[in-house]
Amino acid sequence: MSITPTNERMSIEELAARVVPAGVPWKLVDSADIPADRAFRNAWKLEDTKIAEDFAKCVEITKERLRKERAPLLAAADVKALRDIETSGKVSDETATLKQSLRDVTLLADGAKTRDELIALKAAAVVKS
Repeated sequence: MSITPTNERMSIEELAARVVPAGVPWKLVDSADIPADRAFRNAWKLEDTKIAEDFAKCVEITKERLRKERAPLLAAADVKALRDIETSGKVSDETATLKQSLRDVTLLADGAKTRDELIALKAAAVVKS
């Protein structure tokens, strides 16, 4: 949880006592130590007084983003598959390959080694390849 004081007449300790549930630990972090890039905000973890990213959580966040990105692409591929069936009686190899590539796009996140590699992953790239 992040708290930014808005009442200058209240100390940080008083504010924390008021808004942080009893028994929940809290630490004061300098705003300069909060990353400006919030791409993986939900993967942040506190290490001493520094904010770091849990890479495993970054991978899961990326997979969820890729699932959302691929949903309309898969719907379009389904339409293409139906058209293939209407015209030739079967799904073309190209369409089948595209659909499988879209299904497998989340696996690309497992192979990433850095946050920049995760950010660079796009479901649309599978369609163009």
